[in-house]
This record gives sequence, structure tokens and C-alpha cells, in this order.
Amino acid sequence: MNNDPLQVRVNLSERSYDIEIGTGNLTNLAKFVSSRATISHALLISDENVSALYAGGIVDCLQAAGIRITQYNVKPGETSKSIEVVTNLWNQALADGADRKTVVIALGGGVVGDLAGFIAATFTRGLDFFQVPTSLLAQVDSSVGGKVGINLPNAKNMVGAFWQPQGVLIDTGVLDTLSDREYRAGLAEVVKYGVILDHEFFVYLEEHIDKINQRDAETLRYIVARCCQLKADVVENDERETTGLRAVLNYGHTFCHAFESVCGYGVLLHGEAVSIGMLCASRLAELLDRIPAESTKRQYDLLSALNIPVQIPDVEIQPLLDAMQRDKKVEHGKLRFVLPTKIGHVELVGDVSPELASQAIKDTAEG
Repeated sequence: MNNDPLQVRVNLSERSYDIEIGTGNLTNLAKFVSSRATISHALLISDENVSALYAGGIVDCLQAAGIRITQYNVKPGETSKSIEVVTNLWNQALADGADRKTVVIALGGGVVGDLAGFIAATFTRGLDFFQVPTSLLAQVDSSVGGKVGINLPNAKNMVGAFWQPQGVLIDTGVLDTLSDREYRAGLAEVVKYGVILDHEFFVYLEEHIDKINQRDAETLRYIVARCCQLKADVVENDERETTGLRAVLNYGHTFCHAFESVCGYGVLLHGEAVSIGMLCASRLAELLDRIPAESTKRQYDLLSALNIPVQIPDVEIQPLLDAMQRDKKVEHGKLRFVLPTKIGHVELVGDVSPELASQAIKDTAEG
């Protein structure tokens, strides 16, 4: 097996940056960040679980490179993406002498990346930051593209910014420490990329189910690199979601965010809600005669083979529809959904009736 790190470049003019994907390359972090920014002080933001596993070694290697480290740990889970936690971190950063030359390093999953990125985007009107994603979901999706933010009590990711990192360092070796549930949740975003952008990649996933379930290192490095490249291609052409192209990355997410909100943040992992949301969106596409039932079945079969949840939670439909009205893709009060026309291609579809969305949820629940 070739252990040389893979490189993906996100080309965004002066905001361009590299994604390095390797196995066992976490120890190269000091070199990675020092070659891309002048750092004398860094805020290392992590959660309590990830910090216990990796923060000690990272602090040692950064301090050995002459970088002063201030470390903050938050509680794991979506509840940490709140204005209360942000306010606390802002005040701690100020008390600890952070200034406009301080660099933020996000060490953790999607929650930590979103939160730390939001701190970087807002403190002193913007600090450089680096992403070091430790969950599969963060490695293939949330760490790339510059979306950072926090939740309001009734709306996920409603407060945030576009703030690109200076670089993303991905060590697929850390995936060995993920719980089975967290690993499976991340695979939902992997499947999403096949559905929205790359039929050949979807077929690759169908043909490598055993290796994916076994967390085969070489297979995972390829999967992570391919997802990062696909997302980089989209971000390069629609960094701030002005043309509608980047919206394709939200396949399943209108349903997903509604499930997360109504069930309560943390009841469903984000990737679990994405899996269920994709199937709802595919059922909706069927109702609109955009795809055949076979396309939905292929998604269902792959998600099931990867042991990702596919069952609708036991919640009332009306609160879900109310939550969808707060989705960021809503325009002029009209629901909009990212829907497939085939495996490998999706489109943003506007003015979908709540009745059709409700029927899609019922159809998904019935299997």
C-alpha cells in the first residue's frame, strides 16, 4: 500500500488552500501549519472526547515548533454550537491574549469545525484557521468549503459565515478510534457525493461494501480524497452559493435538518439524519416523476448494506414541515429541495408543496 499523502487543491484565488489526506500524518501538523501561516500563538479548539485522544501529542509538536498554545475543550455534540458557547470562547480568547495574528486550529468533528471556524471568522473580524477533522463526516464534507456557523434553538446553522481555512490536514488513521455509530454516520455523506455528482463513485461504493465496513485504510484514503475533490470542484465554482451550484451539496438536508430540529439536537447524528433525508428527497423526486423507484432502491440498498439508519423517526409530520419552512433554501416562503434526476446528478427544485413533502415522508416511512 502506498502511504504517501494525497493532495487536493481548493482553487479560490487568494483564498486557495491544500487538503492533505494521509494515514498517520497527524504528527506532521506543525510542519503543515507553519508552512502556510506565520504562527506564534494558536487557539486549539476541540471537544472533550477528541482532546483526550489527540490534543496532548498535537500540543507537544506545536510547542516544539515554538508556537504558544491555548487549548479550549467544549462538550461533544450539537449543543456546543450555541451563542452561549461562542460568547464564552470569545471572552476566554480575549483574556488569554489572543490578537489579530492568533491562529485557530479546529481539532475534531463537524461540530468543532463549525464552531472553531465561526470563532475564527468573527474574533477581531477574522483570524486564520486550520481544520484537522477527526470524524469521517468532517473529513469528507464539513471541513472543506469554508462554511462555519452555529445553531439557533429552532434552526440549524442559521448564524454563520463563509470563512475558508488556510489548510486541511486529514489523517484517516484516526477513524480507527471512531465508534461504529459515528463511522456509519459519516458514510452517509460519502454516499451523498455519489448520488449528487459521480455515478462511477456510487458504483465504486456498491462494489467495495466489505472493505468500507472493515475500514480498510487504502479504500478510505481513496474515498476521502474523492469526496474532497468533488466538493472542491463545487466550491471553486460557487463559493458563496450565489449561482445555486453549491446547493447540490445539500441533497437530503432539508429533510435532515428538520428531523434533527424536531427530534432534538443530538438524538440523531447528522449523518444519520442525512441518510434518512436523502431517501425522503428521492421519494419526493419519484412523486414529481423525476426518477424511477429503482434509483431510490439503489440508495436504500447501499445505505442499508453500510448499516446506516434508514428508518423515519417517530415524530409528527407537521412540526417537520414547520421546521422546513425555516430552511435556508426557502425563498419567498416557498420550499425548495435538491432532488435527483438520476444517480450522479441532482437539481434544485423550487415551489414544492408541503403536501408533496409530507407524502414523501410517509412513503419513506412505509418503505
